[in-house]
Amino acid sequence: MLWYTDKITAAIIRQGGFGKMAKKQYAVIGMGRFGSSVAKALTDMGFEVLAIDSNEQRIQEVVNTVTHAVSADSTDEEALRALGIRNFDVVVVAIGQDIQSSILTTLILKDLGVKTLIVKAQNELHGKVVNKIGADKVVFPERDMGLRVAHHLVSPNILDYIEISDDYSIIEIKAPAPMIGQSLKQLDIRAKYKCNVMAIKKGSHMNIAPYADDLIDKDDILVIVGKNSDLTNLEIAYSEG
Repeated sequence: MLWYTDKITAAIIRQGGFGKMAKKQYAVIGMGRFGSSVAKALTDMGFEVLAIDSNEQRIQEVVNTVTHAVSADSTDEEALRALGIRNFDVVVVAIGQDIQSSILTTLILKDLGVKTLIVKAQNELHGKVVNKIGADKVVFPERDMGLRVAHHLVSPNILDYIEISDDYSIIEIKAPAPMIGQSLKQLDIRAKYKCNVMAIKKGSHMNIAPYADDLIDKDDILVIVGKNSDLTNLEIAYSEG
């Protein structure tokens, strides 16, 4: 059974989900600290996010911070089907202590044909199980903070994301295809995105003072610093997928 927390949700059910739009769409199941952090971060980055939790109180707590919020049992295949869950580009299973529900939800989502499935695991054994039954990526809360996961979901080339203040961060990004073969001068990241390339890793070598004419090669890793909003624009611009 479903309880609707906003006027738009009923329309979503009738239409069989959000449908295909230009921007990627995300569904996050489980509104604990981890799930709500991922959902809020993705929403803040400008993406449509559907938050799902069986606890009505948790849904009420996030209803004003995500695009849409629905109270539903994720182990109920018909409820997920009614939400059009298979239409989302990425689904994050962030269920807390209930490992059985996490595993069953993962199975159902794979059966429904979800394109990309990210699952939070409580421990290594839990991670091995959900990986074997179809999770595309398994994350562990103690190692993967919600913010870092959100940035990786937007741009899979993001290897690390480190906040150095409330407004500024550093990212490590594996050179995406459009960057390869171009020089820093040609990319003009500083002018286009107001971010600075601090260093370039080439295998085991770290170039901490790259020149404008230095070329970006395949498998290079760029270390970039900038304002959070500017880094987000850069991530989205070079997002692959």
